[in-house]
Amino acid sequence: MMSRSFLSNLGKWVFGGAAIVLGVIGFAYGDFATPWQRVAATVPHRHMLAFVAAACEILGGAGILWRRTARAGAALLAILYGIFVLSWLGQVVEAPMVYDSWGNVFEELSLVIAALVVLASVSPRDSAWARSEDAISRVYGVCAISFATVHFVYLRGAASWVPAWIPFGQIFWAVATGVCFLAAAGAILSGVLAGLAARLLTAEIVGFEILIWLPKLLAAPHDRFAWAGNGISLAMSGAAWVVADSIENRAKGRMPHEVRAIG
Repeated sequence: MMSRSFLSNLGKWVFGGAAIVLGVIGFAYGDFATPWQRVAATVPHRHMLAFVAAACEILGGAGILWRRTARAGAALLAILYGIFVLSWLGQVVEAPMVYDSWGNVFEELSLVIAALVVLASVSPRDSAWARSEDAISRVYGVCAISFATVHFVYLRGAASWVPAWIPFGQIFWAVATGVCFLAAAGAILSGVLAGLAARLLTAEIVGFEILIWLPKLLAAPHDRFAWAGNGISLAMSGAAWVVADSIENRAKGRMPHEVRAIG
């Protein structure tokens, strides 16, 4: 039963592990882990705040891996990632017609949603949090719409990230992945084949990590941007995985004590 429980919650381990990786990167470079954690250079005590954020990532990531601390860890990550959402919203207000800022809002929001799904999944089954798990996981579909929009608005830029050796060309795969994001978003939001769509969406994001970000790190192991990209890519992979696990577990009607025994 423990093996089944572990597999049913594997996304939480990926999500929590990614948060720990982001925290380690932050401590290693003495700054916020990635450019996607937008904190202006003019913010007072920025250096100290970077270390606080790194500590929160490590504590929150480790916290969700054990049942007794899972709720606290998930709440901590939700708050931290929520702050980064707000920081990008400030950029949106300044330049609302630039979609890059919107795209970053929804990338960070996907991490908030995943943390809240974890929180709901380990809450008492009769609590408001537990009852809201389905609604929270469905909101992730809005983030998937944004992932697709980024591909279409910045098509050539997105295509440039596709490894040139993959057959059919870079533009083809940039469009195809955008279409897949849209299809997954529709399924998750509607609930029609949502479990399959969430699994395929997770595989797509994991594919970005394997085909794009990991090779960059292997080619330049001392490059901070490569570490940052891998960190956020792992976090987004874990977020999608958490949502997919949640949808599938509820669809299969697994008992809460089986699904939630993660440590």
